[in-house]
Amino acid sequence: MVEIELDGRKVDIVEGSMIMHAADKVGIYIPHFCYHKKLSIAANCRMCLVDVEKMPKPMPACATPVTQGMVVRTKSDKAIKAQKSVMEFLLINHPLDCPICDQGGECQLQDLAVGYGSSASRYEEEKRVVFHKDAGPLISMEEMSRCIHCTRCVRFGQELAGVMELGMSHRGEHAEIETFVGQSIDSELSGNMIDICPVGALTSKPFRYSARTWELSRRKSVSPHDSTGANLVVQVKNHKVMRVVPLENEAVNECWIADRDRFSYEALNGPERLTKPMLKQGGQWHEVEWQTALEYVANGLKQVKADHGASSIGALTSAHSTLEELYLSAELVRGLGSDNVDYRLRNAEFPVHSRARYLGCSIASLSTLQRVLVIGSNLRKDHPLFAQRVRQAARAGCAVHVLADRPLDWAMPIATTLLSASALWVRALADVAAAVATEKEIAAPAPGTVSSQALAIARSLLRGDRKAVLLGNAAAHHPKASSLLALANWIGEHTGCTVGYLTEASNTVGAQLVGAIPRAGGLHAGQMLGGSLKAVLLLNTEPEFDAAGGAAHALAASAMVVTLSPFKANLAISDVLLPIAPFTETSGSFVNAEGRLQGFHAVVKPAGDARPGWKVLRVLGNLLGLPGFDFESSQDVLVRAGFDGTASGSIVDNTLLGNTQDGTVIDLAAATTEPAVAAIYQLDSIVRRAPSLQLTADARGAAALYDRAVVPA
Repeated sequence: MVEIELDGRKVDIVEGSMIMHAADKVGIYIPHFCYHKKLSIAANCRMCLVDVEKMPKPMPACATPVTQGMVVRTKSDKAIKAQKSVMEFLLINHPLDCPICDQGGECQLQDLAVGYGSSASRYEEEKRVVFHKDAGPLISMEEMSRCIHCTRCVRFGQELAGVMELGMSHRGEHAEIETFVGQSIDSELSGNMIDICPVGALTSKPFRYSARTWELSRRKSVSPHDSTGANLVVQVKNHKVMRVVPLENEAVNECWIADRDRFSYEALNGPERLTKPMLKQGGQWHEVEWQTALEYVANGLKQVKADHGASSIGALTSAHSTLEELYLSAELVRGLGSDNVDYRLRNAEFPVHSRARYLGCSIASLSTLQRVLVIGSNLRKDHPLFAQRVRQAARAGCAVHVLADRPLDWAMPIATTLLSASALWVRALADVAAAVATEKEIAAPAPGTVSSQALAIARSLLRGDRKAVLLGNAAAHHPKASSLLALANWIGEHTGCTVGYLTEASNTVGAQLVGAIPRAGGLHAGQMLGGSLKAVLLLNTEPEFDAAGGAAHALAASAMVVTLSPFKANLAISDVLLPIAPFTETSGSFVNAEGRLQGFHAVVKPAGDARPGWKVLRVLGNLLGLPGFDFESSQDVLVRAGFDGTASGSIVDNTLLGNTQDGTVIDLAAATTEPAVAAIYQLDSIVRRAPSLQLTADARGAAALYDRAVVPA
């Protein structure tokens, strides 16, 4: 540690830190544009010039290392004069278009120009003009004349997204930020460039010219998509969601969100929203009142139970639903006398386990791993924010090893890629286990071949302190998922790695915790999708897209299929459509991959006659005469589900989480089916209906990803 004096205050700071870091530590603001706490230092805007004693010229605070006894003044005449001079240079070519700029009202340049700019410009020549670019459906580069060349966007692409999609071409007054050879910006994290741009050069194309920042009200929320549980700020105007931006939470998503978290809101205002209950009569859909629809469903369930028994009724739920919705759907089915409830529509194997399978470590710890083996995941597309953390670990020297069925571009250095057809993944992982056994001179858990790649992975995992074995979506949905987990656990035990599932959806862990899986004697999702039921409740699910093999046709033979969804979904197979509210229109909770419970509230009123899903299920339970459906709020449901001692934002009881299993026989035989994994913008019903996301390169090229039969041709 070294001690410096900063504006008369003594500050202890780690040696090698910059003056800017010392200022951040004690809350002293130094104006800046190019500096960002998550990016490397560029020192090219010079706005952070400060007065350092014994230095003849002002020095950039972001790039000047601290030294013992250094005396720094950020508000001396010398510093202020230097900062004002820099601001004058920055404004020489900047267009005077604040009144029509989308960034107006939240622009760093605009804010700092008030304090450091002049009332008039000495520059009388023509301003330079930079031609606009087409960067794809998400980011607008229409006004690149505003760019001040801070290079934040360039560094974000290189360092965090892992892809240098933007760069600076030419020199001097001809310099400009652009994509090269006419390419679009296709990173799954690209929207963060909009947030970090300190001027209005990069703006949101879907949001463009739709509202002014001061017109928007803001409320915290949680992403309903992948298992990160990214914290969001949802911005609203006239009871309509207009924009979604990140809410900083270092333990979860830092200050970033994935593009599907940012732009999926378009679907919430789209033409496919279901705004009134609907019944199918004579093959035609008709809008009805809630009372009519709910009585029809209740009477139908009673009739099916009387005619075919309670075991002919079941619920297929989505792990993108809230804890409250999942709990009540399970309780409703069990209240009728059935145990047929499951969220695992894409699974090919349905083992019984006593504890909820989860990440096995904290999300934040992914950034500091030294060794990691990822099995069956297209990490960059399945879990963009997890990939970003692993990418930071890789930049710091982490050895990343991959078991996959095809070469995958994770935009990070990969130490070893073990390629194997998914049908043979158990054998491939057994080879790694055999290599570990050879190195430790112990018995292997299953016969395996010690190949050079397997040996390289084994030796790497045996070194280092912070290391993990992570099973991805394809491993979780694999026909031999239990064998893969058994081998992963054995490798973890003998190498000191934590073992965990990346988990697919926002509430995969929560669905297990509230019992949205069959217990003794119940049918699992595979059996229900096979046509074993006479009455089916579909909660936020579309079997055509969400089930392994797109199995939906068998459900059409059921006597009654009830869809609870925010959208006009399952029209071909359903008899009743009940409009429920998406995450922005209801209160609820999710449990993310690490087991963190996160609650949220509605930010807008439900569209049309839509109602929160927990309320619909509560009323349905009342009409069926089931006990225990007397809730006044979603919080009451959460307490009944067993979360009364868990505060929002904290990890649930660790005894409920675990990835161990007993008595699994490792089956080395080749699997007969391939795992079903959704492409990045086919994951759930909301992203599937977001127009801008469906125009991206990832959506158009879904066939090149894990498209299995989940993505329609």
